[in-house]
Amino acid sequence: MDVIIIGGGIGGLTLALALQRAGIACRVYEAAPEIKPIGVGINLLPHAMLELAGLGLEATLAARGVVASESVFFNRFGQLIYREALGRAAGYAWPQISIHRGDLQAVLIEACRERLGSDRLMLGWLCTGTAQDERAAVAHFEQAGTGQSLPPQRGDVVIGCDGIHSTIRKQLFPGEGEPIYSGVNMWRGVTPWPPILSGSSMIRAGWFTPAKIVIYPIRNRIDAQGRQLINWVVEIETPNHSHWNWSRPGRLSDFLGPMADWHFDWLDVPQFLRSTEVILEYPMVDKDPLPRWSFGRISLLGDAAHPMYPRGSNGAGQAILDARVLAEALAASPADPVAALAAYERRRLDATARVVRTNRTAPPDAILGEVFRRTGDRPFDSIDEVISREELAAISEGYKRIAGYDQDALGSSAMPR
Repeated sequence: MDVIIIGGGIGGLTLALALQRAGIACRVYEAAPEIKPIGVGINLLPHAMLELAGLGLEATLAARGVVASESVFFNRFGQLIYREALGRAAGYAWPQISIHRGDLQAVLIEACRERLGSDRLMLGWLCTGTAQDERAAVAHFEQAGTGQSLPPQRGDVVIGCDGIHSTIRKQLFPGEGEPIYSGVNMWRGVTPWPPILSGSSMIRAGWFTPAKIVIYPIRNRIDAQGRQLINWVVEIETPNHSHWNWSRPGRLSDFLGPMADWHFDWLDVPQFLRSTEVILEYPMVDKDPLPRWSFGRISLLGDAAHPMYPRGSNGAGQAILDARVLAEALAASPADPVAALAAYERRRLDATARVVRTNRTAPPDAILGEVFRRTGDRPFDSIDEVISREELAAISEGYKRIAGYDQDALGSSAMPR
């Protein structure tokens, strides 16, 4: 068995490590000539950490990121709505880790080079298409930047892990169209700042009208003052948006206005945002779930298969789950890779489609939307007069069940596989 992986992002690299653990040879082809840290923060939820811990990466990830202890919800007036424990603090067997996306990718690359060998990670190889026959799958490439043709690569299967603008997905579903805009635009950045609340809190405040912000630390003790590197995301309902781009520069003046008076006893939000050096802007987009991913010896994984709104860090989490399931399917059917890809699709297609649809209608911070509606976007005297603790807990647990990281689901996942 020899697997060709197109894309050296989180999904592709995790798949390579999962295949190596299963004793299956693979090669990773990444279009970028050099892998640089892009994006900002990401949360590794317990279901993702279950898989990454199984790959021997838990200690390294915990050391480079921040082990999250609690999730805290506020309205736009800084009033506390709900607080719940996260990861091991909530009784899970695995932590929840907040980390810079670049640090996560670096950990995965280091592990791939150590375990697979550097010659198995090919940079600057831009995939232009795939083909297959009864005995093999073929990926065609050109050199990124120059367009020079590179030798075609043959393997038993080709897996497209090349993101929301996947070349392989476009080949399998020509004419599908661009990602679908949600009506919410996003601005993101990281700010050096003293620890906020517990120093390991995931904070969500406000709602899309006029604005919502998500804040969490992703690196500890970055300087002599003991500050953290703190990730933030601002989300605002916006009728217009620019084309999807991970690295589009954003402007503070485009989103600070609705939060100009957010001076809370736990954070001065305008000052916090003004202390950010680099701001990125991109729209919240996804695509409709596909009817299938696998075509003979070719299949899709991660954002190439099921791009979803970047809510709750489930895009990366679901890609990590894909990787484990696909590696298991190939290991279980080494003589019939076509059957293995079909089995992988059966296990993951509907599960990820549910997460895509749930992120559209009932995101992980739906608590904020419910309180926004019930209060008419006004301060409250007591949250218990607005909504019960039981209702708040039920909303939170409902999303975890759909996304696959409620404790009941992970309890069964923890059994020998």
